[in-house]
Amino acid sequence: MIRMIYKKLFKAYGEQGWWPLLDKKGELSYHPGDYSPPHDRDEVFQVWVGSILAQNTTWKMASRALINLAKAKALKPCSLIEMRHSKLAELIKPAGFLNQKAGYLKEISKFFITLKGVPRRDELLSIKGVGDETADTILLYAYKIPEFIVDSYTLRILKNLKLINGDEKYMEIKKLFKDSLPSDYRIFQEYHALLVEHGKRYYKRKSARDPLLSDFYGGVH
Repeated sequence: MIRMIYKKLFKAYGEQGWWPLLDKKGELSYHPGDYSPPHDRDEVFQVWVGSILAQNTTWKMASRALINLAKAKALKPCSLIEMRHSKLAELIKPAGFLNQKAGYLKEISKFFITLKGVPRRDELLSIKGVGDETADTILLYAYKIPEFIVDSYTLRILKNLKLINGDEKYMEIKKLFKDSLPSDYRIFQEYHALLVEHGKRYYKRKSARDPLLSDFYGGVH
């Protein structure tokens, strides 16, 4: 079922090119079909920052905050650590929860400057402000580790299709995907991005109507 939903979404929307990264013009750029990014440590850190900014908000709003940081030449861990909390909070205001996220950005920056190689998931979870979804986002998009991301759109879609009850824990739903898919970071990246795209189209309201995936309702196909 999970594989069939992926195929249906992929056929409908195609390659998504996530995670979007800043180009030389300071604009966020997607890269459909190219799974090589991020290319350097600066781009890796962009994913870290974006994963915090995207908490409890849309990517549209998180991206505005990310671009603000780039314009202020603050997309470096040392810059974020040294910046006044109030100034940092103002720059990331579009992403909401500005004081909380400003603190989280400083915490991930402190960890990042000491990091050598790829972080373990438990190490990421030890950082204040990093939960399951954020840790998996960092591992999947910054380091190409096949960890599936269970976000709010994923929950809404599966619940609407009666494929979950809605009270399952994060790791239970993540296991559903990992057990059903090849352990390939490219598939995990595309699937997450496809669910986001589908969610934006049909699941912004609580009472969702999903004509594309209606065949999968209740596990029927």
